[in-house]
Amino acid sequence: MRILLTNDDSIHSPGITLLAAALRKAGHRVFVVAPETNQSGVSNAIRFLHGPTRLTQTGEDTWSCGGTPADCVVIALKGGIPELCLKKHPSPPIDLVISGINQGANLGTDIIYSGTAAAARQGAFFKIPSLALSLLHKGDEWNWDMAVSFAVERLDEMVSCWKPDSFLNVNIPNRREKPSALVHAFPSLRYYNDSIEVYDAPDGGRYCFSKAWDVSVQQERGSDCAVTAENNASISVVFIHPVLWESVKEKGGG
Repeated sequence: MRILLTNDDSIHSPGITLLAAALRKAGHRVFVVAPETNQSGVSNAIRFLHGPTRLTQTGEDTWSCGGTPADCVVIALKGGIPELCLKKHPSPPIDLVISGINQGANLGTDIIYSGTAAAARQGAFFKIPSLALSLLHKGDEWNWDMAVSFAVERLDEMVSCWKPDSFLNVNIPNRREKPSALVHAFPSLRYYNDSIEVYDAPDGGRYCFSKAWDVSVQQERGSDCAVTAENNASISVVFIHPVLWESVKEKGGG
């Protein structure tokens, strides 16, 4: 397959560098276009509307981008990478958009804020099968080799779940052993009990600092949180358009 690979953790993240290498070793043609710096939490923001955005080639079929994850997908497919320009091809010049592997979960309500999910959503806007991959957080240990191996081995199975007007959101438990199953799940409801600290500075400004978030989850059997808690990988079909729930059900979205 010809794959456009991006993320929101930056082009320097181990999740994207290791995945790119593994996909290429498996015989895929991989184009990497990823942000210069960490863009976590930027959702579907488009920055290039407000000025020029720099692309810098850093290796073969690899570019860093001065914009957001969504910028990376739009710019790559709209002419920033001439070989991938949609206007020059009768059909999409790539078979798949992958965003990740993200350093941390994108479960349930996280997908609203996630730059990782946004890049996959942007690919789906172009009617290209698109996949967001995330590795759950667990202390200071990141089992990247396991997650990359699992993603490459199960890639065809994941892509087979894709439906038009959707993207796929996959979360992989952070363990040394690979998940035994890839389980269909619906996005859970997560509540962000975050707070801020406020300081009034001598310059007259009021500075607000984010404190650590305390995330609580509505526990529901069959949700992505429940599936990953059982040490399985979750896969959710996420509908991309803001429509009435009845329409989502008719189209089979998640």
